[in-house]
Amino acid sequence: MRAFAILSLLIAGAFAAPAVVDTAAQPRTIDIVGTDDMKYSVTTITAKPGEEIRIRLMAKGKIPKIAMAHNFVLLKLGVNVEKFVNDGAPHRQTDFIAPGMAGSVIAKTALAGPGETVQVTFKVPDKPAQYPYLCTFPGHYQAGMKGTLIVK
Repeated sequence: MRAFAILSLLIAGAFAAPAVVDTAAQPRTIDIVGTDDMKYSVTTITAKPGEEIRIRLMAKGKIPKIAMAHNFVLLKLGVNVEKFVNDGAPHRQTDFIAPGMAGSVIAKTALAGPGETVQVTFKVPDKPAQYPYLCTFPGHYQAGMKGTLIVK
């Protein structure tokens, strides 16, 4: 009888339902393309407070990375964006973010050249507001490579 019970459990286990994967734990991915025209393909992102999102930035173009690269940098509220960009311009080694202003950044990617993809996963701020994001490569913000994360 005992052998029958064990055999029944083994057979039942062979037909058990597959494990359920919790997709709620996966961050939502937003794909953005940056091109040689110094524009993002997505300039507005809407998210819920505390949501986890992944920004995947794909650089497309023909100009070499040394002269044309893109990143995604999300700033905290109240940051003077013009000062942030201007102060970062001479800092190639830190992806054009001034070391003294690194505390102004919520999330950032590395720089991507043509054909490269970079990404960052982060928790959206809890405070509903509009947070600026931009490319820090010199001249790109001024050319319009910027957007807004709307938290609501």
